[in-house]
Amino acid sequence: MAPPADARQQPSGPGGLSNLQKRLISAAILLPLVIADIYFGHPYFDLLVAAFAGIMAWEWTRICARRRNPADPAPAARLGSEKWLLPSLFAIAGAVAAVLAAGFVTTPASLEWQILVAAALLSGVTAWPHHRNRALWFVAGTLYVTLPALALIAIRADPAYGRAMLLWTIALVVAADTGGYIAGRSIGGPKLAPRVSPNKTWAGLLGAVVGAGLVGLITAFILNHTNVWILCLLSAGLGVIEQLGDLVESAFKRHFGVKDTSHIIPGHGGVLDRVDGLLAVAVAVLVINEWSGGSVIAWS
Repeated sequence: MAPPADARQQPSGPGGLSNLQKRLISAAILLPLVIADIYFGHPYFDLLVAAFAGIMAWEWTRICARRRNPADPAPAARLGSEKWLLPSLFAIAGAVAAVLAAGFVTTPASLEWQILVAAALLSGVTAWPHHRNRALWFVAGTLYVTLPALALIAIRADPAYGRAMLLWTIALVVAADTGGYIAGRSIGGPKLAPRVSPNKTWAGLLGAVVGAGLVGLITAFILNHTNVWILCLLSAGLGVIEQLGDLVESAFKRHFGVKDTSHIIPGHGGVLDRVDGLLAVAVAVLVINEWSGGSVIAWS
């Protein structure tokens, strides 16, 4: 979740950078890298996704290693590294290996799924002695991180429409997130899910839908589609998915009593904090592609 605007403007200390300045510098460094990797595709994009998947797996398992009573408002205490390092390593290695297998190994696609399932189970088994029932969170995290990463690889791998489809996906996620933030802040009104994310409103959800729908509309015109409204409505629907993805991670962080998944990106928090909506939308786009037997961009 983004901090309040006034907090973002304040400097971190004498001669230091404000949070907003950190966010802008981080974006200026990361955005060109991401766009270039999307443009050039394999193997650069595969390596980027694998790196981010490993970081996200680390963030998730690190958060899971906390003693947290959801009814207790006090911050959660993190356990010693010996109680979470091994399951974390299995989750990280599995996420990275599954992504690399999807992009680099010319064998049946079942290999990446075998790696994913094995990593999830090993992460849960090694977490069990110290975490008991909470070991299931380690299993869930491995799947939560790796499935969307594999979806992103599969989307970009489409030889005809991969680049356009991925750029459209990311653009609608950014537009949904921005539209939701602007509408929520300027309009306010009834809360969408106050127990999970107190700042989210129904007006913000509407702003997300409108923002994503506009991206679909613009994309349809750029690609000279005759079925303009199909892509527009589909994009708007994915805007809802984006907001649901945000809520899922908010619920996860609230359960473990953390505000940010990490501080690896200055001014932004963790990788999971930035891509929660993208993870959900990437899976949804891949499911639609598989269901339709083609590319969203092509048939719409």
